[in-house]
Amino acid sequence: MMAPMIATIRVFSRVFSRVLLALFLFMTRAAIAGGPPLIVGMEMTYPPFEMTDAEGKPQGVSVDLALALGKALDRPVVFENIAFGGLVPALRTGKIDCIISSMTASEERKRAIDFSDPYVKTGLCLLVGANSGIEKIEDLDQPGRTVTVKIDTTGHLFASRNLKKARTLVLDKETRCALEVAQGKADAFLYDQMSIYAHWRKNLQTTRALLKPFKEEQWAIGIRKGNDKLREAVNRFLAQFRAEGGFEKLGEKWMAQEKAEFRKLDIPFCF
Repeated sequence: MMAPMIATIRVFSRVFSRVLLALFLFMTRAAIAGGPPLIVGMEMTYPPFEMTDAEGKPQGVSVDLALALGKALDRPVVFENIAFGGLVPALRTGKIDCIISSMTASEERKRAIDFSDPYVKTGLCLLVGANSGIEKIEDLDQPGRTVTVKIDTTGHLFASRNLKKARTLVLDKETRCALEVAQGKADAFLYDQMSIYAHWRKNLQTTRALLKPFKEEQWAIGIRKGNDKLREAVNRFLAQFRAEGGFEKLGEKWMAQEKAEFRKLDIPFCF
């Protein structure tokens, strides 16, 4: 009777030792990695800021910025790809720790979440038909005009508040908005500078880009209300990252062509 019992004890002892070793290694790796994961929410459909590569891995300006932030905070970064309209609810319910998704720090959003210091200066501008006579936002607010906007963006909000005579067509994807203009089905697409520039480059024969903003905006990192410790740490990181030339390097890596074009047009670049 004793021999089987001793064998059982030895097997149990070996299994228990392996469990302890695995737990030790897990805790060691966690210690090496630093603090808990920093869960970053973004909609990865907005190149060159938020997108995925051929293998589905996150990449772009905002991805590099998030990774640099995680390194500064000594926290591994986990990305959550969330539709733009779902980002604020995801932050408020604790599904994510912050939003880095080309998000304008608007007064409406500030009522729901907090923001870091701004890191991008941009603005709303227009993609219009190549042969249209539209030169400014005021030209759009007329009967018979159609303006496309992406849902839940500041362009959507601006159109709903300010364009009373024109028809506003609200769509779920910016590519669909730009296509409406390129095909002559809409008079203008109202969105931010970087996106308007990109869609104009893809539709040079059928569209024009009016890149001078008619409404200036700033992008910032969204943080849950009350999380002042994280907000202050993010602000320290942004200041140091800018001082060390981090944003300049991101611009050269991801938007060299845009920088050159904006310089020729005498329009300030976003960084």
